[in-house]
Amino acid sequence: MELFVFGEDYVRRLREGDRETAVHFHAYFRELLLLKLRRRLRTLEAIDEVRQEVFTRCIENLGRLNDPRKLGAFVNSICNRVLMEYYRAEGRTESLEEQSDIPATGNIDTAFDSARNTARVRRVLETLPERDAEILRAVFLEEADKDEICRRFGIERDYLRVLLHRAKEKFRVSFLRRKSGRMSVFETFGGPTSLSI
Repeated sequence: MELFVFGEDYVRRLREGDRETAVHFHAYFRELLLLKLRRRLRTLEAIDEVRQEVFTRCIENLGRLNDPRKLGAFVNSICNRVLMEYYRAEGRTESLEEQSDIPATGNIDTAFDSARNTARVRRVLETLPERDAEILRAVFLEEADKDEICRRFGIERDYLRVLLHRAKEKFRVSFLRRKSGRMSVFETFGGPTSLSI
């Protein structure tokens, strides 16, 4: 990949939402981020989640970039921050999974526990902003088609990844705050899911 020299004009166009510049920015850093994240994350879904969050934060925080020539370092530092947040969130999830007291056998206690967990999930969803709750309901509870979800919310599939990532994080925080039993967020939604958005 040929290195690109960034300047004030490039960053200004990016800030103003110039489509051609945004496409170049996305294409240029997409591969660089993939190289970095491939060594640090286990799944393509995790790589996509982190990469989308990095792109979103970069655009949102361009005003903080003092030297346009250092756009690459700026993207890298945001990537490091997002990765640390992701690791922390994953650590919380893994520790909850290790503590899980849900029985593995399919007996009546398990069914009761599942019903109780569903009620808990619904209570936590009520604490979230409406849009986040609706997205989580559509993806995990309704298991709606991703294209249908995009039509319903008037968004692109790439942006759905970003919204879903943020909604899951808000859910995780709220769930842990209200947690009365011990189970993982992903178990709450019926086990790990591969979101091919």
